[in-house]
Amino acid sequence: MAHDTGMNDEHPLLSVTNAGHAYGEIFGCRGVSFDLWPGEVLAIVGESGSGKSTLLGMLSQRLSIDEGSVQYRTAPAGEGRQDARLVDLSELSEREVRRLWRTEWGYVHQNAMDGLRMHVSAGGNIGEPLMANGWRRYGRIREQAEQWLARVEIPSGRIDDTPVTFSGGMRQRLQIARNLVFGPRLVFMDEPTSGLDVSVQARLLDLIRSLVADLGLAVVIVAHDLAVARLISHRTLVMKDGAVIESGLTDRVLDDPQAAYTQLLVSSILQD
Repeated sequence: MAHDTGMNDEHPLLSVTNAGHAYGEIFGCRGVSFDLWPGEVLAIVGESGSGKSTLLGMLSQRLSIDEGSVQYRTAPAGEGRQDARLVDLSELSEREVRRLWRTEWGYVHQNAMDGLRMHVSAGGNIGEPLMANGWRRYGRIREQAEQWLARVEIPSGRIDDTPVTFSGGMRQRLQIARNLVFGPRLVFMDEPTSGLDVSVQARLLDLIRSLVADLGLAVVIVAHDLAVARLISHRTLVMKDGAVIESGLTDRVLDDPQAAYTQLLVSSILQD
């Protein structure tokens, strides 16, 4: 993927320093440090049990930050304003975290059923985040929903159908629309193509790649398939036993891996 990430921005969007999360006495991940810049796509890869899902949960505040820090730069309050704040996520109240989810963050689940209201219409699923951000005119909300259905390649005639009637790939595309319609700055993705047929995976990855580029999103994506990382990420973190053992530009990590474990992953000796 072309490395045009908006990294000329003065400040990173997310700064992670020696962060860790513990399950009782055992750390699921520990000592993780990196910066995520506006417009950058970061892939977290590794086999099952490597800590990648724990790291994603910690970054997205679904899990606690038990060591170190994760800092996030909030959006300025108005056009041209310079009042963006650097906040420590572990110090935010539940209300402040919910505000981030409503206005600045999205989360695409591996299983679309976890990210959609399955018995609400497709248009309703897309419209709900808009209503949470103050949209009130039904016609305007419906028009925006139709535009987003087209954008994620779902026929507009399905706007009143519920996700239970959709295929797996269509559900994921609807979940993506629901997460992007309100203009988030940071989107977390948990293996969004897992469990889909290969041809459906390829189509979905092409869609994600184009939307991320068009919208200038920062994305953290967990993937066990290195082909996913290669296709849509700028940088890659390789995890093993809860630690980052290699990181760098995706092409460099996958074409010239330095760590023995990464070499095994790339040569497909390790199977997830």
